[in-house]
Amino acid sequence: MKLPVSLFVFALLFSFLSATSAHTHESFLRCLTLHSRNDSISEVIYTSSNSSYSFVLESSIRNPRFSTPSTPKPLVIVTPLVVSQIQEILSCAQKHGMQVRVRSGGHDYEGLSYVSPVPFVILDMINLRNISVDVENSFAWVQSGATLGELYYEIAEQSKTLGFPAGLCPTIGVGGHFSGGGYGTIFRKYGLAADNVIDAHLIDVKGRFLDRKSMGEDLFWAIRGGGGASFGVIVAWKIKLVPVPSTVTVFTVNKNLEQNATKILHRWQYVADKFDKDLFIRVVITGANSSQEGKKTVQAAFNSLYLGGKDKLLPLMQESFPELGLVSEDCKEMSWIQSILYFSGFPSGQSLDVLLNRTLTVISYKAKSDYVKNPIPESGLEGIWQRFYEKEAESAVLILTPYGGKMSEISESAIPFPHRAGNIYKIQYLVYWSEEGTAATESHVSWIRRLYAYMAPYVSKSPREAYINYRDLDIGTNNEGNTSYRQASIWGTKYFKNNFKRLVHVKTVFDPTNFFRNEQSIPPLSW
Repeated sequence: MKLPVSLFVFALLFSFLSATSAHTHESFLRCLTLHSRNDSISEVIYTSSNSSYSFVLESSIRNPRFSTPSTPKPLVIVTPLVVSQIQEILSCAQKHGMQVRVRSGGHDYEGLSYVSPVPFVILDMINLRNISVDVENSFAWVQSGATLGELYYEIAEQSKTLGFPAGLCPTIGVGGHFSGGGYGTIFRKYGLAADNVIDAHLIDVKGRFLDRKSMGEDLFWAIRGGGGASFGVIVAWKIKLVPVPSTVTVFTVNKNLEQNATKILHRWQYVADKFDKDLFIRVVITGANSSQEGKKTVQAAFNSLYLGGKDKLLPLMQESFPELGLVSEDCKEMSWIQSILYFSGFPSGQSLDVLLNRTLTVISYKAKSDYVKNPIPESGLEGIWQRFYEKEAESAVLILTPYGGKMSEISESAIPFPHRAGNIYKIQYLVYWSEEGTAATESHVSWIRRLYAYMAPYVSKSPREAYINYRDLDIGTNNEGNTSYRQASIWGTKYFKNNFKRLVHVKTVFDPTNFFRNEQSIPPLSW
């Protein structure tokens, strides 16, 4: 029986690609073995024939949506132990046409740190996670493979009055977090994680080991908020630690629609960015069961950290946001490091050792982001509530993060992250699902896209801004073969606004062949 021509061509092409990929990764492995200055390189190389390959690959996959049988897998995973091994990996990958994806904690929202449509190697930073804290001079060096939990733990071990303004999830790797900006509960007081980076160690496309002085201010500017995957492998960061009081206060006050949540949230929009810098109140919106049997409602959780005791917080709240009705019984006083556990969802009294746990229960999700510059009217909020009654929204979450404070004082061009003055709050949209299969994925992704479309009149425009660390391929992607400035600017200006032009210039100087690339990496002008 003769095969149809189209099937015959496909079979030939598949056979060719498979043979080419096999040849490519075998050549890459030979190159690594021949050029390694350290015999231990063989101990940190994993291929599909290795019994530990699947475990190493899946250990830092945070979204099962990108861990299906049809998901492209790396030909090789390397978990370097020393900087010289990173240099060897980059050199051999360039010689043998292997794309490199760098993974720190695996929290990339679109899986770009461990998935690629072309033959690729994962450079997994998990073994490079040393942390050195200098309490006397209030700084720390932290390697990119460390997690935020490990960083916070080490800071707390050394000092009770120093902290760092980074994220709330302890399993996030610092490499991706810092390079995209990074924020947490004290960013209204101290700015982003990237605003507090004062030096870095980077391996560039030529294999050079660079610090701030040798890389120059343009490249140092670009890696603090411009996405590190575009410019090189960032090995370590020097960060400025910030003072925190010995006592902080947290609270979570829940209000559902029957308890006037719409009006309280509407009022929050007018004050959230104007609060004292020491006060952070975000709002977490979810579906909930109504007090009326069999009915659903929407709940707004007002979730707060105050840098001080409740004796100062209560009168401050009475003056600036009395509508919430905060009372002393709502407030819990604790240390700053205990507040990290509180916001991470750990029960009271939990040991700090949980911050060292890198494992995470994972569930499929899709996320998007927006910035709000004018309060959404009550009618607009009610339109959101209607969408929470749909079946796909059963595990949906909206997180409204207030801006203002220090964030309004820092220039849009200070680092690539441009979302500063003029923003009341940021919205993170999340929808989760546990069902397997493409039908479940498509219905939940469709739900969040419909909500995002509904929100268009109420959020930033020209461009409709987005946050790079909440990566969203819906807003635009590069072509694998050849991406023009014009095409990349579709998504680039949403993440970076006018800073995108400078990022392209830096990329053109430091990586003109576009070796470091993914579906949303900064392209060089020559590419």
